[in-house]
Amino acid sequence: MFSEIFPASNIIADLESEDKDELFEELVEVLVSAQPGIDRAEALAALKERENKMTTGIIPGIAVPHAIANSVKGVVGAIGVSRSGIDYDALDNKPVHVIFMLLFSPNETERHLQIMKQFAELLHHQELCNALVNAHSAEEIYDLICSCEKSM
Repeated sequence: MFSEIFPASNIIADLESEDKDELFEELVEVLVSAQPGIDRAEALAALKERENKMTTGIIPGIAVPHAIANSVKGVVGAIGVSRSGIDYDALDNKPVHVIFMLLFSPNETERHLQIMKQFAELLHHQELCNALVNAHSAEEIYDLICSCEKSM
């Protein structure tokens, strides 16, 4: 499932962003490239609205911004890795280094819940998170996600 949602083409191994707003812009651009029908402004507004309710930086070093947007078909995701870290207003007040961004169509409620549950399991593999930060390419990150998915 993760290998389908996060193809290598939707992974940035070295983010340029330094803060949350820049990060959202950078990763939404990846999602719009993957699914050109996505309304960029709608996606950004939905992500920011969700983030204003409670930070999605809930696991040390990791954030999972996610939202529902009418212009999305199914589920689309992007991964970004920042070696220096991004100021994210995370629960632990520390920068995040690995970001999994997800957008869902409104009719994907069941799948949305299933994916978020599987993310909770995936993100408890601290060795995976460390490996993602040390990966040097989108393909290497993709391979790490695929191998972890097989072991779940």
